[in-house]
Amino acid sequence: MVQCDSVTIENINKWNEGMNMPKLKEKQWELSESSKGKPSSKKKSAGELRLHKDISELNLPNTCSIWFPNGKDDLMHFEVTIRPDEGNYLGGSFTFMFEISPIYPHEAPKVRCNKKVDHPNMDSNGNVCLKILREDWKPVLNINTIICVLDHLLVEPNREDFVKALPKRRRLFKSRFHPPPMTY
Repeated sequence: MVQCDSVTIENINKWNEGMNMPKLKEKQWELSESSKGKPSSKKKSAGELRLHKDISELNLPNTCSIWFPNGKDDLMHFEVTIRPDEGNYLGGSFTFMFEISPIYPHEAPKVRCNKKVDHPNMDSNGNVCLKILREDWKPVLNINTIICVLDHLLVEPNREDFVKALPKRRRLFKSRFHPPPMTY
């Protein structure tokens, strides 16, 4: 699980001193010296740079964790696991695969649930139906926002943005996820 509570190079260096580890800036200098002034063979796209920034600023809810199955060299494909602590999906574990475009943040990430879930905002292939991943996507949105919305979606499905489903299935979802009428 990633938590970012004001992580700075100074804080990391203080922690490293207590653990007898070299300072981060010294390590960066050693790495640059070892390449003998030659630029890295792989240039990062603007999307990768922005994604790196988003990931370094993650502030995930306690119910979420992130994992990079291909290691730190491939940030463009990762998984987020959400374990809701309330709502209809309490006790479940849902893993979402994120696929990030090289032109991120100008194009929304593709998000799909690994598990087949009976949810009004997911189709039978696990594709997530969210306006912020389609027509309402803006480059100011980030990965943290998407993860928090997914977490909330598992607690309280969005009745305004149902996946295009068969009318019978749609009626079932509306009755199942519609709150009971208030009585006074």
